[in-house]
Amino acid sequence: MITTYEELASLALEEALKKGADHVLVRIQEKLYEVIIYDCGVLKSYSVGRVSGLGIRVLVNGGVGYVYTASLDRGGIVGSVEKALSIARSLSRYAQVGYVSIKPVKDFFKVNVGVDPYDVDPEVKVGLVKEVNTSSMRKDGIKSVVTRLAYEVDRKYITSSDGVSIKSEVTLVGFSHTAVAKYGMISEKVSNSKTFVGGYEFVESHDWLAFADEVDSLAIKASQAKTPTPGTYVAVLDNEAVGLLVHEAFGHASEGDLVITGSSVLRGMVGERVANELVSIVDEGVVDGGYPVPYDDEGVSKGRTVVVKDGILNEFLSSRYVGSRLGRRSTGNARVQDITYDSLVRQTNYYVEPKDLSIDELFEGVSHGIYVVGRGASGGEVDPSIGTYTFSIGPSYIIKNGEPTELVRGVVVSGNILETLMSVDAVAKDLKVVTNVFGGCGKDSQTVKVGFGGPHIRVRKLVVGGL
Repeated sequence: MITTYEELASLALEEALKKGADHVLVRIQEKLYEVIIYDCGVLKSYSVGRVSGLGIRVLVNGGVGYVYTASLDRGGIVGSVEKALSIARSLSRYAQVGYVSIKPVKDFFKVNVGVDPYDVDPEVKVGLVKEVNTSSMRKDGIKSVVTRLAYEVDRKYITSSDGVSIKSEVTLVGFSHTAVAKYGMISEKVSNSKTFVGGYEFVESHDWLAFADEVDSLAIKASQAKTPTPGTYVAVLDNEAVGLLVHEAFGHASEGDLVITGSSVLRGMVGERVANELVSIVDEGVVDGGYPVPYDDEGVSKGRTVVVKDGILNEFLSSRYVGSRLGRRSTGNARVQDITYDSLVRQTNYYVEPKDLSIDELFEGVSHGIYVVGRGASGGEVDPSIGTYTFSIGPSYIIKNGEPTELVRGVVVSGNILETLMSVDAVAKDLKVVTNVFGGCGKDSQTVKVGFGGPHIRVRKLVVGGL
């Protein structure tokens, strides 16, 4: 009987090679996700999801076939191998695929977990979410509240015909609170969340009533605030606003598959200036506060990729396949949502590098501007082919005479990312990178966990509107 990941993967790999594959990649995954949601004093859902199975990708005469199966027995695996080979042979007539060579790695990576969230009594978890949610509902001015607790455990084994053997286990746990306050005819929604790479000890160590109270209080204040006067502002962006802007508007444009298809404003710009010389942008696999990706889903080591160095575009993100198309190395950015998909080029932990200024120094000399706060940002639109963006940002502050003063709501920022990065004129030293167990980055119907952030930065020109 086949009982271990290694034995299952070995069977798939040997069968594929024996039947004519030129290259074989096998991934085995077990992914568990649990979320508890309280909505306006009512338990809305308590759900547990699990995805598990084996995926095999084969290369035959330049054609690629990928198949996954949840049947982890000999029959299911052998049948999947044969199907993948059939697909690859069919596609070899239409597309010739290559892979850049890599140095094979054998390793095991596991996040330290003090208290396994799975072992915590469900009544304890539900009781915490209920307490926080119902406490907020009793406050004057608060009209609706959603409170969530979630965790995820992702176990993987990756092996290939060129000697890769990687095992990993990553655990995330997080708490989220969203409040809607109403003042007259105005409603304002504010949300915040905290995610920890590790176990339930994170939840036990925090005062979540105080956390929710901050969200509620800000929502109440924001519902009574004005919207900013539309215009072009000198702006100081906080860590999360910087992370959102750079990840969405620049990060996707730096993904090599978009470069190949002509869907990136950065195509053909390696070696050219794309930002002020104060700006360096990095994609890094393992960084404090971010989502750990020590190896990508092709088993390639994901180290530190310097995408922009002192304002100059230095590198695109790529996989083994995309790297071969670009004539460049793999940067370890092949990632998948789960075993039901083959990999795409995706960011890992994407951030602006810090410099040496204090946050206070960024406000100095700003007679009239805006302090853009990313907490609770509710999304927007980007077009990586031309570099444009529009984002709805959380409650922020007007800057007067070097100080953030008046709270404003409904803040919307827009522009062209290359113009925005060129207008950066100050970068602080307070690097912060965050991740989120409740969501991730979407692309081509797949969502993956990422980290993003940076230090506070100042830009001389940022277009701001109000909803």
